Amino acid sequence: MIKEVISIAQEASQEIMNIYNNGNYDVEIKADNSPVTIADLLANKIIIQRLGEISDYPILTEENPVEYEVRKNWDRYWLVDPLDGTKDFIARNGSFTINIALIESKKPTLGVVYIPISDDVYYAEFSKGAYKNGIKIINNNKRIKLIGADSNFHSTKMTESFFLKHKIENVIKYGSALKVCKLAEGIVDVYPRLNGTKEWDTAASHIIANEANCKLIDIITKRELEYNKKNLENNFFIASHKNREFI
Repeated sequence: MIKEVISIAQEASQEIMNIYNNGNYDVEIKADNSPVTIADLLANKIIIQRLGEISDYPILTEENPVEYEVRKNWDRYWLVDPLDGTKDFIARNGSFTINIALIESKKPTLGVVYIPISDDVYYAEFSKGAYKNGIKIINNNKRIKLIGADSNFHSTKMTESFFLKHKIENVIKYGSALKVCKLAEGIVDVYPRLNGTKEWDTAASHIIANEANCKLIDIITKRELEYNKKNLENNFFIASHKNREFI
């Protein structure tokens, strides 16, 4: 279904860019203190409708969360962030994405990360490799001087301490799921996420990273991040090449 999912992301992207280019939209603050715009809501509507046309799998999105008692026995479902990086969207820096993942047995097995500002698309399916715009990507870098990735808006003192501890002086900031995608490409070597994310923030880029020789390791469990937890918030994690150890 990867082609269909990319097509759905493209359709949602057109709506997002219409609003972005118009520049006239209100910003509301949700209960969790995160911002939301009409672009988030319209993209969400399109993605839910179109995913329902290609499968009968249930759908969980940032804008339409589902109670754990309803979803706890889901073995296969769509997990969506219709506009990841809303703060980047509001700041008009272009560093926002559309994230669509298929979760099976608590792991992402298909992922699409679409970048509306550039029409670039990263995608992967389990055991089929990771791709950017149809070209296979893989992280085979063996740099001695590591390059780190950090968030435009969500960096922390813990993150700064991590980079100091590992003598990482070159740090590039990105928004949204781009940080993990840049890791998958080999542009950066490590991304410490040492503050809050939700499952829909990471799922799509997680499978892309896995298929490109990388991992997202929960610093509490010391295992890959898992999905469909009772609490949809991820533990802090370190994303890196599969052969590098930071925990």
